[in-house]
Amino acid sequence: MRPTLESIIAAFPALKLVGNTPLAELHLLKDEVPGVDIFAKIESFNPGGSIKDRPISRMLIEALISGELAEGKTILDSSSGNAGIAYAMFGAMLGFKVKLVMPANVSTERKKRIMAHGAEVVLSDALLGYDEALRMCHEIYAADQEAYFFPDQYSNPWNWQAHYETTAMEILEQRAGTLTHFVAGVGTGGTITGVGRRLKEEIPDLKVVGVRPDRFPGIEGLKPLDQPEDIKPAIFDPTLVDEWIEVGAEDAFDGCAQLAQHGYFFGQSSGAYFQAVETLARREKNAKIVTIFCDIGERYLSTGLYGYS
Repeated sequence: MRPTLESIIAAFPALKLVGNTPLAELHLLKDEVPGVDIFAKIESFNPGGSIKDRPISRMLIEALISGELAEGKTILDSSSGNAGIAYAMFGAMLGFKVKLVMPANVSTERKKRIMAHGAEVVLSDALLGYDEALRMCHEIYAADQEAYFFPDQYSNPWNWQAHYETTAMEILEQRAGTLTHFVAGVGTGGTITGVGRRLKEEIPDLKVVGVRPDRFPGIEGLKPLDQPEDIKPAIFDPTLVDEWIEVGAEDAFDGCAQLAQHGYFFGQSSGAYFQAVETLARREKNAKIVTIFCDIGERYLSTGLYGYS
């Protein structure tokens, strides 16, 4: 008899810790743009420390229910780091081996957290970016499909649906008044697709603003998607994005520093999102903007993000 959602959560109650994160109102720009309200979903409150806990737990739960993830299988996927932590954590919780392909330049803190949960890490060429890790992952799976369960977070519809059903709904329940803009970037495309789709259904005039990073040195967790050879995530719906704001790596670092000086401590993508929010706020004087702060700053100390390495 296959498990149900209820039976899985009953057996592993720590799964209940995923989601229901706070929505914080930010006052950093109030003196300069007093008519703008800015909100951020603080995803470091998830048990794995990032927003990736939402889609990864959902993909694994649904695979247990369908029977795709069965005894003896090893969970396999590629990751820039945070999804890898979620896979390793939930894999250990559920009793499955985990194998992850990651770029070699992923931060030391992420690698150590992943290995602490007992997962195997295969490193790809950092200069070839996240797409190379994904290509290697497909090659490993093709060589022995019977040994692995490959959720493929870039094409798995439960990725965006997790955000559609939880992240977006929490924002709608927690917000004060009607939102005008949602700001996020594209890693797998799950967050911007799931949240953007649900918010637009509930608030038809809302604009989705995409954050596009430099190709090099890049911003951990974000894809530029500006070249024909870039692997575009299958679940990403670009028609939801009303405009793009370009944010460089140095801008993202500056955003993190600015947030830290006001008591907030987050990773590179959060700094990039804040810089895009600031650009938007200075242009749209009466906006009500929501964004995502995806993880926590301690995960990046070895990278020099905060001046220490």
